[in-house]
Amino acid sequence: MINEIFENLVEQEDTSDETLEKLAALEHEQWVEWAKNILETEDISAERSERWKDLFIPYDELSEEMKEADREYARKVLKALK
Repeated sequence: MINEIFENLVEQEDTSDETLEKLAALEHEQWVEWAKNILETEDISAERSERWKDLFIPYDELSEEMKEADREYARKVLKALK
């Protein structure tokens, strides 16, 4: 998936909504893996643990507010690649 996104960005200078959504979904996947690792290796509060676990769902199932948080990071990636 990342290769496809990168090829679109570099070869076609694609900054479409579709690319933004793919990058945001990738950001969410990355965050989920990071958060799961933190839960396994660090001592964090039960409240935070439960809040995070509620977000261990596919990007498409997130609230619009949470999707927008991932889009913010996707926009940073797009800006860095320009």
